[in-house]
Amino acid sequence: MRTPLVVLLSFVAAASWVGAAAARGGHYRIDGGTGAERRQVEAALDASSFDWGLVPLEIVIHIARDTETRAAPGEIWLNAGLVDAGTFAWGLIQHEYAHQVDFFLLDAPARDVLVSALGAQAWCYEVPGLRHQQYGCERFASSLAWAYWPSKDNCLRPTRRADEAGSVPPARFRALLTQLLSHPA
Repeated sequence: MRTPLVVLLSFVAAASWVGAAAARGGHYRIDGGTGAERRQVEAALDASSFDWGLVPLEIVIHIARDTETRAAPGEIWLNAGLVDAGTFAWGLIQHEYAHQVDFFLLDAPARDVLVSALGAQAWCYEVPGLRHQQYGCERFASSLAWAYWPSKDNCLRPTRRADEAGSVPPARFRALLTQLLSHPA
């Protein structure tokens, strides 16, 4: 009787460990958040057909109530209120992980190609004062999230060509990204 109880308690402890996210399609660990919030992040990344495992290192995904959703090399911060929105947040979670693709897989020539293809004004905040959608890094992240999860549930679904994810049709974006990633940074 004692052995099944120990096994059950061990399983519960392992399943509830904050850093235990090892969902397919990426190398990441989740810091913070509730079990439900961690499962939403895993579901969001699993919904995408992009191979997040191409990013060559473990990404730390922080979930907290008092944070702004953003990304930096090797880290993503997600506002828990956003994650609590469920499927609505999935496109934005993918968008933030797509910044990791930029940070670790793209080089300057690839970014130049993308600035032109995406109709951006600059790559990523080197020119101050532009709107979010005028930066190539933001258009890239939104386009990746849309091209690899073209669902009616994706909050980044473009309604016109000027939208962040609207400048390049999904199939063309996937082909372009495949070409760019075949020449490693």
